[in-house]
Amino acid sequence: LGIALPRLTPLRDSWIAEQAAQGVVLAHRRARIAAILMNRPLVLTVAADSLRIATLAGSVVWRAAGPAAAGATLAGPVRKLTFSPVGLTTGLSNATFQISRGAAIRSVVVSRLGRVRIRRGS
Repeated sequence: LGIALPRLTPLRDSWIAEQAAQGVVLAHRRARIAAILMNRPLVLTVAADSLRIATLAGSVVWRAAGPAAAGATLAGPVRKLTFSPVGLTTGLSNATFQISRGAAIRSVVVSRLGRVRIRRGS
């Protein structure tokens, strides 16, 4: 006798993509709050291998593993978002980060005013 089990790969892929997207959202929130608390401009760099918050001079304030560490893929180039001391992003700050793992896709949508949301699916 055999036991039929559902395939767990799609569920695992969805969970990994969701966790990687949440990591990008948390890095964005951390960079905004740090810029306000430190009263200085900070730069959030989102890359496949790392998430990094640094001063304009380049000294690292915070660093974490990027989506690739969990096995997810971050589409597109490395993006840098600059936060002013009042917590708003400056320059071309609208961004969409597409993270995928298998068939699971999450898009982290960031507005210039700091709104961040996760869009699930394609």
